[in-house]
Amino acid sequence: MKIKDMFAKKIDREIQGVIIVGQGEDANVSQELDEYVVTRELQKHFADFYSAYKKGIVGTTPKMGVWISGFFGSGKSHFLKILSYLLENRQVGSRRAMDYFVEDKKIVDPMVLADMKLAAETPTDVILFNIDSKSETNGKQNKDAIVNVFLKVFNQMQGFCGSIPHVADLERRLSEEGRYDEFKAAFEEEYGEPWEDSRQDFDFIQDSVVDALVSMDFMSEAAARNWCEKAVEPYTISIEDFAKRVKAYIDRKGNNHHVVFLVDEIGQYIGDDSKLMLNLQTVTEELGKECMGKAWVIVTSQQDIDSITKVKGNDFSKIQGRFDTRLSLSSANVDAVIKKRILEKTEPAAQTLRLLYEQKATIIKNLIVFNDTAEKKLYASAEDFAEVYPFVPYQFNLLSSVLTSIRTHGASGKHLSGGERSMLALFKESAVNVMNEEVGVIVPFHLFYDALENFLDHSHSGVIIRAYDNSYINPEKKDKDVFAINVLKTLFMIKYVLEIEANIDNITSLMIENIDDDRIELKGRVEEALKVLMRQMLVQKNGSIYVFLTDEEQEVNNEIEKENVETPEIITKVAEMIFEDIFPGKRYTYPAFNGRYAFGFNQFVDDRPYKANQNYDIGLRVLTPWYDGSTDDGTLRMMSGQGREVLVVLPNDAEFLTEIQAYLKIEGFLRKNTSTQLAKYETIKEAKRVEMRERNQNAKLYLTEALKEATIYVNGDVVRVNGKEVSSRINEAIGRLVQTVYHKLSYIDAPMGEAEIRKMLHQSNQLSLGLEGGTESNAHALDDVQGFIAMNTRNHMKTSMKTVKDRFMKAPYGFVEDDVHWLVARLFKRGDLAFTVNGAAVSLNNKSEEEIIGFITKKAFAEKLLMEERVRVSDKDKKAVRDVMKETFRATTSAEDEDTIMKNFQRYAQNTIYEIERLEVHYEQHHYPGKRVLSSGKALMQSVVQIQSALDFFTTVSKKQDDFFDFAEDYEPIKTFFSGEQSTIFARALDMLAIYDDSKTYIVNAELEDIVAQMRSITRQEKPYANIPKLPELRERFMSCYGEILQQESAPVLDSIDQAWKRVLEVLSTKDYNDQKRTAYFEKFQEIRDGATHCNNVSTLRSYADKADALKLRLLNEMDELDRKLARQKVEEEARRQAEEAKQSGNPASEATVAPAPVKIRKTKNVSIKMMTGTASWRLESKEDIDRYMDSLRKSLEAQLDEDTIVNVEF
Repeated sequence: MKIKDMFAKKIDREIQGVIIVGQGEDANVSQELDEYVVTRELQKHFADFYSAYKKGIVGTTPKMGVWISGFFGSGKSHFLKILSYLLENRQVGSRRAMDYFVEDKKIVDPMVLADMKLAAETPTDVILFNIDSKSETNGKQNKDAIVNVFLKVFNQMQGFCGSIPHVADLERRLSEEGRYDEFKAAFEEEYGEPWEDSRQDFDFIQDSVVDALVSMDFMSEAAARNWCEKAVEPYTISIEDFAKRVKAYIDRKGNNHHVVFLVDEIGQYIGDDSKLMLNLQTVTEELGKECMGKAWVIVTSQQDIDSITKVKGNDFSKIQGRFDTRLSLSSANVDAVIKKRILEKTEPAAQTLRLLYEQKATIIKNLIVFNDTAEKKLYASAEDFAEVYPFVPYQFNLLSSVLTSIRTHGASGKHLSGGERSMLALFKESAVNVMNEEVGVIVPFHLFYDALENFLDHSHSGVIIRAYDNSYINPEKKDKDVFAINVLKTLFMIKYVLEIEANIDNITSLMIENIDDDRIELKGRVEEALKVLMRQMLVQKNGSIYVFLTDEEQEVNNEIEKENVETPEIITKVAEMIFEDIFPGKRYTYPAFNGRYAFGFNQFVDDRPYKANQNYDIGLRVLTPWYDGSTDDGTLRMMSGQGREVLVVLPNDAEFLTEIQAYLKIEGFLRKNTSTQLAKYETIKEAKRVEMRERNQNAKLYLTEALKEATIYVNGDVVRVNGKEVSSRINEAIGRLVQTVYHKLSYIDAPMGEAEIRKMLHQSNQLSLGLEGGTESNAHALDDVQGFIAMNTRNHMKTSMKTVKDRFMKAPYGFVEDDVHWLVARLFKRGDLAFTVNGAAVSLNNKSEEEIIGFITKKAFAEKLLMEERVRVSDKDKKAVRDVMKETFRATTSAEDEDTIMKNFQRYAQNTIYEIERLEVHYEQHHYPGKRVLSSGKALMQSVVQIQSALDFFTTVSKKQDDFFDFAEDYEPIKTFFSGEQSTIFARALDMLAIYDDSKTYIVNAELEDIVAQMRSITRQEKPYANIPKLPELRERFMSCYGEILQQESAPVLDSIDQAWKRVLEVLSTKDYNDQKRTAYFEKFQEIRDGATHCNNVSTLRSYADKADALKLRLLNEMDELDRKLARQKVEEEARRQAEEAKQSGNPASEATVAPAPVKIRKTKNVSIKMMTGTASWRLESKEDIDRYMDSLRKSLEAQLDEDTIVNVEF
């Protein structure tokens, strides 16, 4: 059975391939209505549309917008056209449009059919137009573009002039007044041709128009001329006025008249122009508001309204309210139409096909396979096979994507403005191409190209046309069906389609021509064809993907091929890809101790280091197929052993290198970007940027696979690694290398850090061990570090922390900084190392633990901290220090290291100094015993506290061992002396002796002198401590004896005080001011007498008699002065009295009478007899002595005599 005999309708019958809005011959309309397939999806769309439309018939609604969306070729223009026929209920021959739907039972739901009949019976003006073709050439620049197009088609629908709105306005005015036909007749009579044929040439017929208007008495000639001048000026109309015109037209028509604007491809026209979008929104809004459901706007667009308004932003949210009815045509709708109109089979043919599928289902499933992620529909069942044959289900969706992509990238614009290439026509024409073939033939995808060819621009179709003339591609000079060119057509069609990858397997599936094809043989033919096409630069390979090249792309590729890329540049890119993307780890983490140890490694590809200044102990070298050194097994083993490197030898497949080379060539071309003739190829450049990224990804993929398959050499052997992933393979190999190169890393058996250093340095007992079982932690590591520093010390060199790190952080150790810090700190704590910083010795005695930790761990001291092996102190000196500590400080130390012992000793010594200084304060008050012992002890302690060197310290203490013992012996009783009552008793004894020494001149008492001698003997002893218990009893005796003497001495003193006191009071009692002064004078003498009564010092006691005499004289003089003052006041008072009396008697006295006679006031001079004699005693041995003393006394007394002076001698 031939394929053409299988179809229910002739496959080669004429079917309109392009739906052109506005094309409406009756024959075409009849076929369109007759063959229109109402799919399940369209059933719903008709229901939704008529449900909304009915609201404007039976009532009012402002929601009169319909938005029909669907992809390129989906049949939305066809749907719009069918709607126009139905709404107008167009007469086609003997039938009306609705008759086709009713008689053929195209609509299932009777309710929908009833709504459709209601609409058909409603008088309706249908205005169907493609907005792009109706728009002026520069119409889009005008913000009112859409309303102008609407006005144009509205005018045309009424029979008025569409191109000149002013003329249409005149026609409307004439029509409204019923004189339009009169005007047309008058014009034709004037001009000679019909008005409808001439009006578009208005500039040339103005005179005839004026004459016609004047002749019919519609306007004066001046008014007509004036109107003609305005008619050629630009025309403006507001959207509101346009809506009112439509409303006025509908009202004039009456009878529930409707006007429907059906606008094709509004989305394409608007594009990204927000002004046009706003214009459409306003037009629809005003029509809805004015006409309330009597005027409708139905539009088509490739995009649905939600995506358009989302892109444009929130400003267009209103338009969604206007276009409330939204109908979206899916690909399923197209599939159903094609199956119904084109592919419907006769029952025998369908049965034959079902049987064929059942026999060959497995073969067919294995024949057509796709290996990318997007779903490709294949035959689901025998029924599906019979329904779709000779096509394959995937071709519906794929061809839809191809149409959309070609429209975007490769179609010439002139065809698009006229209409769309429908999917229906493409399937029909492709089926016609195989109609004479026998059953079993399948339409290969490239056959669709022939139906599309005329719609392609030359940059695409020209490539394929020229391919026929290429003798390499078409050696037999065939006009059609050249296999390589068919492959090229296939690649062109899927060039811009994202849903399918153009790899070998997918291309092979697209090329299947018969269900009996041998897929393997066909795949081989495809591969050969692709090689030919690539050599001819018509196709290029990006990884596993093959890409069709347009003329411009070929030109760009030629430019790219000229780019010079050197091998080192490619190798550098390989290194970057390996060491940044595939194996980005810069360090190998040793598995022990939770990843504490991470080793950097040098990175090489072939002989090129990835980065400069790599100086690690180990390396990773990747050898590519382009490595120019020897790659035999023996050489590679030797290289891996000697160089301490992991060698990764890649398989001999340079695919990744060629991909990188292509990547770098494109990069170089894009970077230069100097070719002016290529400026128009910006889209191609962008594609090349994408290709560059893809090639980079391909290279990475191939390189990753190569690394998985690579041979790895370590330590002179080929390694059998367990992992399959690149990272695990290389890591395992580096791990084996690390174990060999860093073979002393195992010396660290306990990881330590700063916390452990701090804990260790704060411990007083250095014998604490790091591991249980009594062994030192990291013992081997400690031995090696100590040995290294000891060797330098023997060579008279000090070792810096930096030197130690440089030695032990590299092979064969590989320790981390924390390890080295702890090892040095441990050796220091143990006493094996001596530190100096900036030339000064450092130890735990002169620096705190935190400062020592800082010296060890901070980078600032890495070169300042110098170490040397420490000279050990002898056991004899150690023992001497311990003994001294025990005897002197009553302390012992469990520490073994010298610094801790020294630190403890010096701490005790410093505490002793502080203790001595506290005791020395007591000697400022009394001459206590032991001052020399304290002074010498203090100096002894200070002599050891200042020592920095442990060796000097131990030597010094050992030498002065006896001095320390002597001090300890002498110091103890001194501390006891001050801590108990001894110091108080001793101080009281000294106080008694001081009292005695002050009064001894006045004391003559043998018993008291004996007591004082005993007390003085004890207090002057250097170590009086044994005799201090005698002092209380001696003090008691001293107080008793001294008290008796004091009693004897106080009697005459008290008598002298009382006499002076009595004398003053006697004189005072004779005075007028006795009452005023008595209390004060009494208290002054009372104070002196109280002092004498309580005085315990004979010397002081005697002074009280002198104090009383002095007070007596002072008070007597004070009273004499007061007497003189009172006498003067009395004389002055008397004179004032006399003057007052004389004044009152009226007999003023003479000046001689008034002036008082001067009164002589005698003053008293008080002197003591002791002052007169000038001595405390007289020694009389003869009368002459009496005479001498008396003469002297007389002279002294005479000297005191003065005029008007009384001398009062006090005894």
